[in-house]
Amino acid sequence: MRSASHSRFGDPAEVLVLADTPLPQPSPGQVRIRTILSPIHNHDLLTVRGEYGYRPALPAIGGSEAVGVVDALGEGVEGVAAGQRVAVAGVHGTWAEGFLAPAAALVPLPQAMEDGAAAQLLAMPLSAIMLLEFLQVEAGQWIVQNTANGAVGKTQRCWRPRAGSTWSTLVRRDAGIDEMAALGIGNTVSTAQPDWQARVRALTGGAPLRAAVDSVGGAASAQLLGLLGEGGVLVAFGAMSGESMQVPAGELIFRGVVVKGFWASAIGASTSARDRRRLVTELIQHVLAGELRLGVEAIYDLADVAQAAAASLQPGRTGKVMLRP
Repeated sequence: MRSASHSRFGDPAEVLVLADTPLPQPSPGQVRIRTILSPIHNHDLLTVRGEYGYRPALPAIGGSEAVGVVDALGEGVEGVAAGQRVAVAGVHGTWAEGFLAPAAALVPLPQAMEDGAAAQLLAMPLSAIMLLEFLQVEAGQWIVQNTANGAVGKTQRCWRPRAGSTWSTLVRRDAGIDEMAALGIGNTVSTAQPDWQARVRALTGGAPLRAAVDSVGGAASAQLLGLLGEGGVLVAFGAMSGESMQVPAGELIFRGVVVKGFWASAIGASTSARDRRRLVTELIQHVLAGELRLGVEAIYDLADVAQAAAASLQPGRTGKVMLRP
């Protein structure tokens, strides 16, 4: 089968190539899925670099989420039928014509859901919901989040009213403010403006920020720390810049600010199957109702995986970059 593979760790645009690899055969409890679309997530690119919490054996096929059609069942699999369209995340090797997944992890999809939304339904949206609980903020407290026009920020729009917290959302382009407003998301500030930190403080009316969610790293981490109130929490959610977080020691020593990491794979392992089904059902309902818009920026063939990886890192995207076998 065709696959997007790498035989060494490094820059995805340099190490990812189109490869011919064996079509995998499902073991007991597994199914094989013929891929329709698979997104390129930031954590997928970190995995290719060898910088993620999971480090695959090489050579490895990239990708961790997809929408596809079940085409083979392993021994003992029940409740799943060949030809069924499903979504799945937290697996490996989805940038290929076929991949394996635990039957228990599959999410059957309604016919009305488009492939572009289904391909990115689980990983980032579920992370967004778990992040809200992880922050443990109280009603009325302020939170600031950068790269808020991604799937995480869009998903949280549907759940934030329940938490009762108030958010200031940061985007990297001035045009992102109107884009967020079109989605019903306010309190947006563009970090392209030199006085963006003052604008955030003006939004809060002087109220201290309880938490900050950083998906960028580098200098952005220090900037968010400077916005937090005493005893505030900075959560490292991602590292889009590829740079180490800048954490001034004085912020920790003199203002008691705390830095914590969030890894959805580890936190999700403690989520019961019942709660996960409930959350996924709600996600599907929000997508079908048009309340959660999971857009697609571009779709690339597997042969163009290097270009696709580079495109996924470009600022100004309004949706995910996808791969199609």
